[in-house]
Amino acid sequence: MKGPQAWRPGNMGDLQILPASRHRPPLKRPIWIIFFVSLVSLFLVCAYIYPPQGSAACYVFSSRGCKVLTNWLPPSPTRESSEEEIASQVVIRDILNIPTVLSKKSKIAFMFLTPSSLPFEKLWDMFFRGHERKFSVYVHASKEKPVHVSRYFLNREIRSDEVLWGKISMVDAERRLLVRALEDLDNQHFVLLSDSCVPLHSFDYVYDYLMHANMSFVDCFLDPGPHGNGRYSDHMLPEVEKKDFRKGAQWFSMKRQHALIVMADNLYYSRFRDYCKPGFDGKNCIADEHYLSTFFSMIDPGGIANWSVTHVDWSERKWHPKSYKAQDVTEALLQNITSIDMSIHVTSEAKSVELVQPCLWNGIKRPCYLFARKFYPETVDKLMTLLNF
Repeated sequence: MKGPQAWRPGNMGDLQILPASRHRPPLKRPIWIIFFVSLVSLFLVCAYIYPPQGSAACYVFSSRGCKVLTNWLPPSPTRESSEEEIASQVVIRDILNIPTVLSKKSKIAFMFLTPSSLPFEKLWDMFFRGHERKFSVYVHASKEKPVHVSRYFLNREIRSDEVLWGKISMVDAERRLLVRALEDLDNQHFVLLSDSCVPLHSFDYVYDYLMHANMSFVDCFLDPGPHGNGRYSDHMLPEVEKKDFRKGAQWFSMKRQHALIVMADNLYYSRFRDYCKPGFDGKNCIADEHYLSTFFSMIDPGGIANWSVTHVDWSERKWHPKSYKAQDVTEALLQNITSIDMSIHVTSEAKSVELVQPCLWNGIKRPCYLFARKFYPETVDKLMTLLNF
């Protein structure tokens, strides 16, 4: 009988090797994907509830700005119009459907907004002479009764009231001029001018340009900066939304239908009267820079040119435009202004943007300006010599 054998190292033949149990590592969940999807979802929800207030915020997520973000989001629910809005829309629709009928009696109403006497009456007299049946004149003198040197301005003052810069009183003065001019059924086009405005072309050129235009010349553009949409107040809701708020120079030239709409409007006018004024909500809202541009952008955006036929030079980037003295007035200056055929608006953002568009008259690119401001009274004689209508 054999005794038990001792086990020695290396004697592996007698061992039965069992397979080792497999170690399963914990399942790797795609945590980064879950986190990314959650972050995108949160962003879209926040963007829908709290839309970006400035264009700079939009460019953080897309080089194409807010438009691409808007395309991702579901449309906002349509708000039901109030009875006042419906009534306003009906009146506006019916007025816009009135056909324009020009005749040999059709006139342009030249409406002058001035504190007192008009320093360029002699120049306007030269401009009007020989065209007596094609124009009418209205003067709103807010401070002193004017002294006239031209027969075309005699007894043409309307009932006037105080006008304060930046206040709704400026818009009220424009409306007073419009309502008096609308009393004459032959007036088919209405031009607002200041005491420092001068004509740049002959009367016939101006008459044909305005009377045969298929639109009104109301200045209008979107300024996302502090001196544009930064002046908007939520108190204007629901009738005027921030996305509809626009800016533009007050010096308009408009067709009779548009003049009637301005006088018929009380709904939108009242929002600017009550909530667009210096100091309200801690903002410096200027009613005459926003009311008409916003109003027409909302009710008839295709009916306005989005630029004014009155040239103003803002290149100095100050609170007031450049003013021309006698030494500034040259033939080259006038040729430069009358040859401009592109309209330029500059936004008030920290990184300002130039918005450039061609001046299209009935779809044809033409020079933009018929009038210009601001000229000092001392320039009148030099202007008469150079213009020589």
